[in-house]
Amino acid sequence: MYKDHKVYKWLINLSLTIVCLIALFPLISLIISSFRPSSELIRRGITFNVNISDFSLANYNYIFVQAPEYWQWYMNSLIISGLTIVLSLFFSSIVGYALAVYNFKGRNLIFLFVLFIIMVPFEILMLPLYQLMVDLQLINTYTSILLPLIVAPIAVFFFRQYALGLPKELMDAARIDGCTEYGIFFRIMMPLMLPSFAAMAILQGLTSWNNFLWPLLVVRSNDMFTLPIGLASLLTPYGNNYDILIAGSVLTVIPIVILFIFFQRYFVAGLTTGGVKG
Repeated sequence: MYKDHKVYKWLINLSLTIVCLIALFPLISLIISSFRPSSELIRRGITFNVNISDFSLANYNYIFVQAPEYWQWYMNSLIISGLTIVLSLFFSSIVGYALAVYNFKGRNLIFLFVLFIIMVPFEILMLPLYQLMVDLQLINTYTSILLPLIVAPIAVFFFRQYALGLPKELMDAARIDGCTEYGIFFRIMMPLMLPSFAAMAILQGLTSWNNFLWPLLVVRSNDMFTLPIGLASLLTPYGNNYDILIAGSVLTVIPIVILFIFFQRYFVAGLTTGGVKG
């Protein structure tokens, strides 16, 4: 019986390893291709059938030495993603928490609106949002990129579901001790919601980092480009810089990997609890 269990466990681990390698295949091929010259990429494409002698650091040398605009795009994406994570977690958690723990008139109606907005594709909302940015004279600013992402409906829904499982007895005890409602949230409930904050930080950070369509609409100047737009601009009818594009794409993965490593200990717990509470 023990031997059968050991064989079963080994097969499970082997299967998961194979699945993991398949999932990592695009990333591995991208990293390998980033060391190849442009001529080889155009002739053979992205492939594992490569000549090691053709590998060089020329692509990365160009990015670090001769492409200052790339680092401007990188900084823009870091600033926008960082602000999106902080502001989205702050406002979305407050809204979700209020919908979960307070009984007030119209609460269910507001929650229905949140669900409705989740189901509406962003493409339908783009034109009204763009017109709003034009009317507010915010085109080609960080604010125009950030505003539609500050209160994310999916984050509100997630925090609401998570907050439904928080012990209400702690709130009553804090009120008896004279704690304000803001104090209850920031000093008592927020620490209990850390797994949900970690999960949403990863999801919101990934969404903002990869956001292409909305910044493309509201950004005009080259120095305001984010990484997805900047890298896309390398492909033009007059020249396709695939070597620089691929090397630059590899570097864009680093912040997301760091973000996941930093929050991964809470990630699974946050998703599981938020998905079953309420």
